[in-house]
Amino acid sequence: MTDVKRVYVTRQLPQSALDRLDGEVEWSVNPEDRVLEREELMEAVKDIDGLLCLLTDTIDADLMDASPNLRIITNYAVGYNNIDVDAATERGILVTNTPDVLRETTADLTWALLMAVARRVVEGDRFMREGKYVGWAPMLLMGSDVFGKTLGIVGMGNIGQAVAHRATGFDMQILYTDFVELPPLAEHLANAENVELDELLEKSDYVTLHVPLMDETHHLIGKRELELIGPDGYLINASRGPVVDEVALVEALKNNTIAGAGLDVYEDEPEMKPGLAECDNAVLLPHLGSASRETRTEMADLAVSNILNFFSGEEPPTPVNPDVLED
Repeated sequence: MTDVKRVYVTRQLPQSALDRLDGEVEWSVNPEDRVLEREELMEAVKDIDGLLCLLTDTIDADLMDASPNLRIITNYAVGYNNIDVDAATERGILVTNTPDVLRETTADLTWALLMAVARRVVEGDRFMREGKYVGWAPMLLMGSDVFGKTLGIVGMGNIGQAVAHRATGFDMQILYTDFVELPPLAEHLANAENVELDELLEKSDYVTLHVPLMDETHHLIGKRELELIGPDGYLINASRGPVVDEVALVEALKNNTIAGAGLDVYEDEPEMKPGLAECDNAVLLPHLGSASRETRTEMADLAVSNILNFFSGEEPPTPVNPDVLED
């Protein structure tokens, strides 16, 4: 590099990945373990060439204009709905993300949610801790079987397919819906059938969501869709919170319109809609989809590689708007 580039990291990440920046760029990191306020972020990016940010950071045109030297934004996430990619492209700023590396870990977490809500694991744990258990009883905390049931996967991308792979061990029938149909061999190996969304919701015992957040998927699951799932069905969401109308979900849980839900994401994260926390038939996690030591470190390594490659003149591994590299 002919001149030293400045990089700002909006949140502390696994140190082994950040250490790779030493001697390559001049870098600094938000010293506090919290999301920066808008004014703080605007101030932090003024004189930087590269930004390593999180989904919790809103990176819009105004922020880009506050950083005239900015040339690369690398998002520590698969999704990038927090970034105005069109605005970045107009300004010649490359956007990158961290896909693929969190596929298996997120699929594991999806299954943890599914099993926990189906077998009432959280309720049982609380029951024990509160000293309520006085002995085995035939009707105590009965849940639902998973083995041999039907799993509906909304979004059959990398994570959806990883979830389907795990379902084969439970001898489940797989229904899925996606913009792109799987090749016949892949469908056969996964025991999967491509159907329309309404049919999937009506026929599935468990519905799990693995779609990106965009206009077409905002409130994809609302009151009508929850009614299609029905009183014996469960909803699992480890994708993005606004894919589900959370107000409608709270009502469905309270009224037993559906049997239960397992959630890792929320519509107004980190806030939950009123009443959700009081629903015993919901398992609620604080966005832990990729939260394993191995995966979070691999995500950080990929984000750092995007930055280092870009500033050394090599192609970054995972560009979102690669046309910028051709200019």
